[in-house]
Amino acid sequence: MTASTVDIALFAAKLGMIFFVILTLAAYLVFAERKVLAWIQDRKGPNRVGPFGLLQPLADLIKLLTKEDFCPVAADKWLFYLAPAMAAIPAILTFAVIPFGAPVTIAGRRVPMLVADLNVGLLFFLALSSIAVYGVAIGGWASNSKYSLLGGIRGLAQLISYELSMGLSLVPVVMLARSFSLADIVAAQAPIPFIVYQPMAFLIFLISITAECKRIPFDIPEAEGELVAGFHTEYSGMRFGLFFVGEYINIIVLGGLATTFFLGGWHGPFLAPVIWFSLKTLAFAFFFIWMRGTLPRLRYDQLMHLGWKVLTPLALANILVTGWWLALRGDMIPLSR
Repeated sequence: MTASTVDIALFAAKLGMIFFVILTLAAYLVFAERKVLAWIQDRKGPNRVGPFGLLQPLADLIKLLTKEDFCPVAADKWLFYLAPAMAAIPAILTFAVIPFGAPVTIAGRRVPMLVADLNVGLLFFLALSSIAVYGVAIGGWASNSKYSLLGGIRGLAQLISYELSMGLSLVPVVMLARSFSLADIVAAQAPIPFIVYQPMAFLIFLISITAECKRIPFDIPEAEGELVAGFHTEYSGMRFGLFFVGEYINIIVLGGLATTFFLGGWHGPFLAPVIWFSLKTLAFAFFFIWMRGTLPRLRYDQLMHLGWKVLTPLALANILVTGWWLALRGDMIPLSR
């Protein structure tokens, strides 16, 4: 095999593995959420389909595929059909720049454990997270329903607000690692994870990605008690399923990014790097599920107040303090390549 053929084969293998793992994890994250919430609420949860209810995700998929694919008569059909894809695809693409393990040697060459090692990987993530906003906005507007429109407007305002604090919380990470590449950011955390140096940035990022996932206490765009189901009220069948799958893929991807930026990525003792990365990412997924079973929903004014008047000023202050600290102490954290 020529060098280019080997490169293409390795690229296709990594891409196929990521697609399979992410989609499988998203399906079973729904199952895990239902079981954990059932445990919190002292009930059984799914336990009928398959041993211990493990085939429940397959039953849910069959149900969604066989339900009627409904489109409102007055809807903007092209945008109505496009919105679910825009909610799911950016989340999947983001995982292409996340290093999920240490580089390995295959066929005499060093192969990084990520699909694309971009030198602007962090900017790539921020760009895709901005595109995901359009799925919510277009889905709410194209349905031609006042409940969907209200949910879309809420979601648009929320995601834009918390996108700002999320981006600002990552500036100190770039200042410490001196690189936008996610592989370099993980390499810079080989001695000590960045959460030790940047607990404030980690807390701001964690709150912001919870809002980006539209999870309780930030599930204002859906708010089923007020808006039926928010921006996806008029969707049915697998189109509704794509919104649903996109949310859970987003949980996995944002958990992986939090691991990459603050918890040292795949670094860890005794266990294989891929296992460390998986355990840290799944710990974030469990945290999101636990919050859903614990916290109430914020009011909309509280959500906006927290984003603009608390998180954004704190993130800006943290950038100034980090810059002062680095200028005072000099080049403290060497980049391990």
